[in-house]
Amino acid sequence: MVEVAEEATYVRHHKQKLVLVLSGMRHFAADLRRERGARVDYVSLEDPGNTGSFTGELLRAVARHRPDRVVVTEPGEWRVWEMMRAWGEALEVPLEIRDDTRFLCPRSVFARWAEGRAELRMETFYRAMRRRTGFLMEGREPAGGRWNFDRDNRRRLPADHAVPRRLRFAPDAVTRGVMALVARRFPDHFGELEAFGWPVTRAEALDALRHFVEACLPAFGDYQDAMRADTPFLYHGLIAPALNLGLLDPEEVCRAAEAAYRRGGAPLNAVEGFIRQIIGWREYVRGLYWARMPDYAGTNALSAGRDLPWFYWSGETDMACLAGCVRDTRVHAHAHHIQRLMVLGNFALLAGIAPAQVEAWFLVVYADAYEWVELPNVHGMALWADGGLLGSKPYAASGAYIDRMSDYCGDCAYDVRARAGPGACPFNALYWNFLIAHEARLRHNPRLAMPYRTLARMSAARRAEITADAGRFLASLGNAPAAAPPRAPSERRPHRERAVDAGTPDLFLVDPSG
Repeated sequence: MVEVAEEATYVRHHKQKLVLVLSGMRHFAADLRRERGARVDYVSLEDPGNTGSFTGELLRAVARHRPDRVVVTEPGEWRVWEMMRAWGEALEVPLEIRDDTRFLCPRSVFARWAEGRAELRMETFYRAMRRRTGFLMEGREPAGGRWNFDRDNRRRLPADHAVPRRLRFAPDAVTRGVMALVARRFPDHFGELEAFGWPVTRAEALDALRHFVEACLPAFGDYQDAMRADTPFLYHGLIAPALNLGLLDPEEVCRAAEAAYRRGGAPLNAVEGFIRQIIGWREYVRGLYWARMPDYAGTNALSAGRDLPWFYWSGETDMACLAGCVRDTRVHAHAHHIQRLMVLGNFALLAGIAPAQVEAWFLVVYADAYEWVELPNVHGMALWADGGLLGSKPYAASGAYIDRMSDYCGDCAYDVRARAGPGACPFNALYWNFLIAHEARLRHNPRLAMPYRTLARMSAARRAEITADAGRFLASLGNAPAAAPPRAPSERRPHRERAVDAGTPDLFLVDPSG
C-alpha cells in the first residue's frame, strides 16, 4: 500500500478528503496486520525514498519483493487506467487487472446493456438492475406497483421541523496524526479540517449505516430534495464517502434499507428513493463513465466557456444559497445532491461556465468525489455538456425552485420575487436568458415545452430586459464577489410556508414570475 504525492495533488483535494483516504488506508493496513495476520508493505508520504508516484512505487515494490506476478484491481479513473495499462510494458512480470467488486454491475455487463443505444437513460437501467438484484421486487413486479416514487419525494422542510442529530466520529490518534500531516504538507488545499467526522474504519462505517437506516431513512424520501441554511446534513445518508472508499458494500447497504421497509421501519417511497441512488444512479454513472471515456470529458454541447467565479472557492457572494452551499462544502467537504445539482450546478449551467472548470471544482471539494462518479453527474446531469446522452433535458431552474425547496431566500440580499433590476435574484434573469440563448437547440425538447410556451408569450421588450439584466450580472462576475444592492432588514421578507404539488412534472422549470 502506498501514499504518493501524485495522487494527493493531481487535483488539490479538500483537506478532509485527504484525511479520509489516508486515515482509511492506515487503519485498513493495521486491520490487515492485526485481524488477518497479513504482512503489509506500507509506504507513507513521509517515508525516505518515496518516489511520489504510483508507478515509481510499484517498480520499487517489484524490486523489493521479486513477485511472480502483479495483481491489481481496476481503478476508478481513466487517468489511472491508462497508467496501469502502461505497467504491462514497464514490468518484467505478468500484470493481472481484476474487476472492481465494489459495484453490482461489472463494466462488461453495462457495456452490453449500452451497446447500440442512442440514449442511455438511467430509469431503463435502474429497472434492469432491480430485476437483476431482486431489491424491492415482488416476483417480477416492483413493490408497491411502481418502479419510481420520486413524485412523493419533493416535500419542503417545515420551518419548525427538528432534524435528527447526525452521528459523527471523533478522530482517533491515527486520524489526528493524518490531520497534522495534511495541515503541514497541504496547507493551501481547499477546505477546513476542524469539523472532520467521517468514518475511517469498517466498524465506524457500519455504525454510520445503522444510524442512517434507523434515525434518518424513514423521513429521507419526503425531504431528500429539501435544503435549509446552516443545516448541512438533514436526512441524507452521509455514507457515500465510506461507500466509495470501500468501507461499505453496495449490496449490504441496499439490503439494510430494504430490511427496514420489510419490517415496517421505513416507508416505500424513502427506501425506493434511496436504493435508486445506489443501484440506479451510482451504478449507472459509473457504467456510463467507462463506456464513453475518454472522449466523454471533452464534449461541450452548449459551448459554455465562462471562467468559474471566485466565489465557488471563497463563498463571497450575496446570493445566500450559493454562499451557504460553498460554506457547507468548505467546512464539511459535503453538500447533498440537490445543493450540488440545483444550486451549484444550476448556476454553472445558467452562467455558461466551462465544463472542465466546474468538473475540476467538484472533484476537488467533496469527500465522496472520484472521477467515475463526479464527471457524469456534473458533465451530463448538471451541465448537459454531453448534449442529452445522460439526461433528456438540462436541469435548469430559476430562483423560484430554490425558494420553494429551501429557506435560503428569506434572508438573501436579492429578492427572489422581483422580475427585473439589480436587486432581483440573479437566477431569475439567468434562467430565462439561458432559454433564450439556447432556444434553437432546446425549444423542441418535449420536457421544456411549458417554459418555452411561456417564453413565446413574452414581449420583445421583456426579452430585452432579461438579456440586459443577465448580461450585466455575468459581466460583473470576473473574479470579484457577486454583490447585490443592500436591502434593509425590514425589506427582507420572512420565508413563508407554501404548499407544493409533488405531482407536478418538471416543477422546478416553472417560474411564476415569467
